[in-house]
This record gives sequence, structure tokens and C-alpha cells, in this order.
Amino acid sequence: MNPEQIGFALLYLGVFLLIGKIIRLKVKVLQNLFLPSSIIGGFVALLVGPQVLGKIMTQFVGEDHFLASGIMTGTIIEVWSALPGLMINVVFASLFLGATMPKLRDIWEFGGPQLSLGWAIGWGQYVIGLLVAIFILTPFFDIPAMAGALIEVAFEGGHGTAAGMASTFEELGFEEAFDLAIGLATVGVLSGVVFGIILINWGVRRGKTKIIKDVNGFSELRKQGIMEYQNREPAGKMTTRPESIEPLSFHLAIVMLAILIGWLILQGLIGLEAITITNWTGSSFMKYIPLFPIAMFGGIILQVFFSKKDKYNLVDRRMINRIQGLALDVLIITAIATVSLDVIGEYLVPFLILAVAGISWNLFGFLTLAPKIIPDYWFERGIGDFGQSMGVTATGLLLMRIVDPNNESPAFEAFGYKQLVYEPFLGGGLVTALSVPFIVQFGAVPSLIFAIIMVIIGILSGLFYFGKGKHMKS
Repeated sequence: MNPEQIGFALLYLGVFLLIGKIIRLKVKVLQNLFLPSSIIGGFVALLVGPQVLGKIMTQFVGEDHFLASGIMTGTIIEVWSALPGLMINVVFASLFLGATMPKLRDIWEFGGPQLSLGWAIGWGQYVIGLLVAIFILTPFFDIPAMAGALIEVAFEGGHGTAAGMASTFEELGFEEAFDLAIGLATVGVLSGVVFGIILINWGVRRGKTKIIKDVNGFSELRKQGIMEYQNREPAGKMTTRPESIEPLSFHLAIVMLAILIGWLILQGLIGLEAITITNWTGSSFMKYIPLFPIAMFGGIILQVFFSKKDKYNLVDRRMINRIQGLALDVLIITAIATVSLDVIGEYLVPFLILAVAGISWNLFGFLTLAPKIIPDYWFERGIGDFGQSMGVTATGLLLMRIVDPNNESPAFEAFGYKQLVYEPFLGGGLVTALSVPFIVQFGAVPSLIFAIIMVIIGILSGLFYFGKGKHMKS
């Protein structure tokens, strides 16, 4: 593979992102589902690649014909296959860069109930997944127990986390888990929006919502994914002069440095483990940990530094968001385009079981736990956690925007505070990264017991502390 082939593979990304955007503009159903163009473009690339178009054309032109791999050459697929694992590091390194750290009291009062609910739902996905693995997947389908982590990895973590865990799955001997996780993440995003809209309509009719009393929906431009003219704001601030360093280049360099710091930390942990635990017991754990959650801590370290030393406010959160968004688009489109349909077809029944189990638990968490844990505006606040638990944070924000279009409730503030504590652990954080090696190292039953304890902590703290409003008292 030469540089020109790699460059050509990257050019294809732009083509399929634009195709996805055009389809989003033209197809009403996709607009109503608020599907990102990256997901649409990824599916188009999958269809015209070797797994669909290629297999169809092979029946007519033979395996040696250039259309035997569709219009996606083997080189393009090879390059795209490597991109999700790289881009997830950018996404997580950017999480806290440029963000203002709020007061601990505000995090506790506003984000506490959200954290308790999210904690219960997130750990509950492990409980449900491990129960399915122990009683169904392993005995009947001979699937490793680590599959019990797939619901949380795919639903809470989304496409990015699923892609970031690919190397871990491969090293632990279950590389098919990557394709299953990407498939589950796609199901999560789709069902998150569909069930979210259904829940909102139900909530409005039953009087569960406090802000809106009827569902008018978004504007046509919003559904098409086009920013309304009156809402068009700068994508970022020019915090440096271009003749000195291009602002985008500066912010990209900061993200790269965060990833490098994370890599150095991870290598240090692996080395420390090698001369201690591995030397004493012969077992190793840290080498299975992917880089992306540690890159997040690299970003936190840099943000703490800038908060104390940067008197010029050089790091602009909006610019960081644009870099993060680009990385996420690239990640999603390449992950979906390169997912193995053969693997999903081979594991179709286990795949469906995991999907149904995960969706059912998330619905239970929202409908049963949220009203009891969140003391006020439970629907407006809880729908955000439901959306996140089904796919990605953007899904939760989308659903909250529907039920609270003018930000009249504490939903967005509480959700943001909760993320500061939640993201480093669940939903792609350290717990998510450690979960699969932990299950392999200690077994499914001990992992299940530990997850149950975590769920109980989340539910009890929610019901008897946050749900009763005790955290609001001075």
C-alpha cells in the first residue's frame, strides 16, 4: 500500500459523506429519524462495497473482475478499517478540552440525580448482558461470556467505543465482537430516536411533560440537517493569529498532545504492571486496555493545565467540538462501511437477543426509575439519559431539545454536569474499557455480582437520597 492509495481512500470519505447528506435532504423518513449523514453514507458504502454489490457482481463477472469488490477496492476497505480505532482517540481526547469546570456543589445538586439514574442504567446493561450470556449465549451458542459486555459497549458507548474496543476483542480471541458491537450500536441509534419520539408523544398526551403540551416538531430545515439562518453562529473563535499558527492547527495540535499524553500514561501502566503484578503472578491486564479512555485523561490533564496557566484563553471549546465532530463522522462512516455482514448473519439470533434485552432494560430504566430518582422535570431530564443509553450523547440531546426547545428546565444543565462525572467511567470510559478484560480475567459470575452491586448503589442512592431531594438541602 502506497501513500497515493491511502490518499485516494481518504478522498472516498468525502464522497460518501456528501452522498449521505444528499439522501438525508431527499428522504423524509430519514429526516424524521434525525439520522446523521455519516450513518447514511456508511450504509451506502457498505451496500456498494465487497459485501453486497461485490458478492452480487461476482455471480456474473467472476472473482477476478474489478467489480468483484464493488466500487470499494480492497485498499480502501483496508484503510477505512483502521480509521475507527484511530478516530475514537480524537473523540475522547477532546471531551473536556476547553470546557469550563463547574463548582462541585452545582454538579452535586443538578447532576446528582442524573448520575444516579445513568449509573443504574449503565451498570444494568452489564447485568442484563451477562445474564443473557450466562444463561443463553454461552450454553446454547458457544459464545464467550465477554459478549455480556456488548450491550453497554455498543449502546452506552456507541459506534466510537465499539470501534475502539476492536483491538481488545481481537487480542482476547473474539474479534467477531467488533462487528456485533457496531451492529448493536446502529440498532441503538435507530431505536433510540424511534422509541424516543414515541415516548415523547406518549408523555405529552399523558401529561408527563411540564414544558411542552403538544408536539409540533422541528422546522423543515432542522429535519434536513441545515442550520436555521437566524441560528448560524461562528464554528469557532480565532484565538491565535493565522500568521503565527492557524487556529485549527493549534487546536488540533492540542488534541494530538492529549492523545500522546494518554499513550505515555498507558505505556507507563503496562510497564509498571510488567514489573509488579505480571512478574509476581504471571498474569497481565493492562495490555488489553485500549488507548481512548486514557487519551481522555490526557485531555483532562491538559485542561487543568490550561485552566491554571492560560491567561489568554487560547483553547476554544467550539473549535475543539468541530475537530471532535469531524473525527466522529469519519469514525461512524468507516465503522459501518467495514462491518462484517457475514458475522452478523452467523450470530443473528444472539445479536437480536442482545438488542431486544438492551432496549427493554433502557425502556424500564426510563419509565420506572426516572420518575422516582429525578425529583423535578423527570421526563425532560430522563429522556436525555434514555437517548444516551440507546446510542450516543447526541441522541439524548436531540430528545431533550424536543421536549424543552427553549431550555426552560434544568435538563441540559443537569445532563452536562452529570457527563463530567459519568463519561470518565461508563459510556466509553474506563469501566467500559476494562469490562471485557475484567470478565475474561475474573469470570462472568463475579462480574455479574459486581455489576449488580453497582446497580443497587445507583438505584438506592437515587430513590432514597436524590429522589427525595435531600441533596438540595444546605
